[in-house]
Amino acid sequence: MPASNTERDTEYLGHLRDYFADARRIPSLQRVATLMGFASKTAARKLLGRLELAGFVERTPDDDAWIPARRFFERALASAAVRAGAPDGLEGSGGEPFLVDDYLVRTPSRTVMVPVKGDSMVEAGIHDGDIVVVERIKAAHAGDFVIAIVDNEFTLKELGTEQGRFILKPHNKAYPVIRPKGELELYGVVTGLVRRYRD
Repeated sequence: MPASNTERDTEYLGHLRDYFADARRIPSLQRVATLMGFASKTAARKLLGRLELAGFVERTPDDDAWIPARRFFERALASAAVRAGAPDGLEGSGGEPFLVDDYLVRTPSRTVMVPVKGDSMVEAGIHDGDIVVVERIKAAHAGDFVIAIVDNEFTLKELGTEQGRFILKPHNKAYPVIRPKGELELYGVVTGLVRRYRD
C-alpha cells in the first residue's frame, strides 16, 4: 500500500476480507465503522478511499456500492518454499502478492471447477471431495488427467493409449481400465487441484 496509508490499514483490510468471506459483500459505511471500531462513518469512508487508491476495492459502475477489486483477493506468498522432507526454516511470509486464480487458471473463459466424487484416482492424489481445475479443450496427450464422457457419463481418469487407441486409466487397483468402444469424447484437461483440509 502507499506510504500515506495508516499503519493499521493492513489489519483493517484483513477484517474486511473476513467479512466478505462470510457475507459475500462489502459492508455499508456504518457497518465498516462498527467492524473497525471507528467513531464515525467519515473514518470508514476515508479507509475505503485509501483501499480504493491501493487497488483493493472500487465503486460499482452506477456508484451505489463498494465491491472488491482485483487486489482484494491477493494472498501473501511466502518468500521461501517449505521442504516436504527434512525440517527447514521458513523465512517470513511477506513475499510477492499471490492470486490463486492467476496460478491455476490460464484461460478463464474455458475453465471450470469440478468437484470430485469417488476414489478411482486416489493413488494419483485426487480424493473424493477435491475440486479439480479443468480447461475445456478438445486436445489432450497420453499422461494427461482428463474428464471424459463415456456412455453419457463423466469420468475423471488418466488418458492413455493401447494399440493405437485412447484408454482411460484409473489410479486405484479396484477399478478397471476403461476402453471406449467408440470415439472418446473429451470434456477437458485437468490443470490443477484444490483441497480443503479443515472445515
